[in-house]
Amino acid sequence: MDASVKKLLNDIQKKKFQPVYVLQGEEDYYIDLVANALENNVLQEHERGFNQVVLYGKDANVATVLNNAKRFPMMAERQLVLIREAQEISDLNKEQGTRLMLSYINNPVPSTVLVLCHKHKPLDRRKELGKKIDAQGFLYSFSRPKQYQLPDFVNAYFSDRGYPAEANAVHVLCEYVGTDLSRLTNEIDKLLIGKTQGETILAEYVMGRVGISREYNNFELQKAVLTRNVPKAYEIVRYFQANTKRNPVIVTVATLFSFYVKLLAAAYCKDKSERGLVTELKINPYQAKDFVQGLSLYTPVQIQRAISILKTADLKLKGVNAGSGEDDAQILQELVIGIMR
Repeated sequence: MDASVKKLLNDIQKKKFQPVYVLQGEEDYYIDLVANALENNVLQEHERGFNQVVLYGKDANVATVLNNAKRFPMMAERQLVLIREAQEISDLNKEQGTRLMLSYINNPVPSTVLVLCHKHKPLDRRKELGKKIDAQGFLYSFSRPKQYQLPDFVNAYFSDRGYPAEANAVHVLCEYVGTDLSRLTNEIDKLLIGKTQGETILAEYVMGRVGISREYNNFELQKAVLTRNVPKAYEIVRYFQANTKRNPVIVTVATLFSFYVKLLAAAYCKDKSERGLVTELKINPYQAKDFVQGLSLYTPVQIQRAISILKTADLKLKGVNAGSGEDDAQILQELVIGIMR
């Protein structure tokens, strides 16, 4: 988990509240996590009936939000006003709404905790409202993590719930689920159903649960192509060709393309050790050995050739320069043969 998010959650648990929180950015997971922490900590359960207001942006304007924020709590130290989907508040970015919100930001009610969950897009910090909220320390921005940051997040998520996870299991989750943390944590939660706390989560178990064949998947194809293991590569290709719905060729091409682009970057790194490549390329440590192996088997010219073959395959899959009889299965076979030559 991001260090700034940890600090924010720790402050909330310690009852150190800001009068205003504007939670914004593309990573919904952190926005929801912080909003839920505030919902659970600002008030005790018996205080919520009179002192907790939850509104949705599409159903409110700035005046409605602030009328609630300016009320005083009843039989409690403070009140919580939580606005979900705040980016949909009709007049938030209009002159009248902006003026009202600026007035409140300059002098917030100390007994109110006002939370605006502004998802998918940030407030414009070049404009007066964005500048002011940021200057007051009320703005919290959450970006989607980079691919290389995911293993630490997944390991921590498993660990916090009392489950160690095999490195390859973490790698599979990161590669196949991607950087959407809400989806990633949802998949992990499903994996843990029926598991005994303390039980190690294995790669085979993850593959089975997320619908990945243990033997026939993009990771195994990448290894086979990288090492020019022709029989294994053909075996996986035939499996993919028979199951194109479960194994879209466009995904395979994207996976291989991403690897060979990084392998080309690795070829020009000063430190080509596993540790050096992890630092310079910002890759998952588990992947580093594949890059070291790749550098021993491919010259920079051969890597560039592989990238060119993958670009051509990608265009063909999108209908550009594809032959009249070429289908996805044939394109996959040709690109694998081409890279391994």
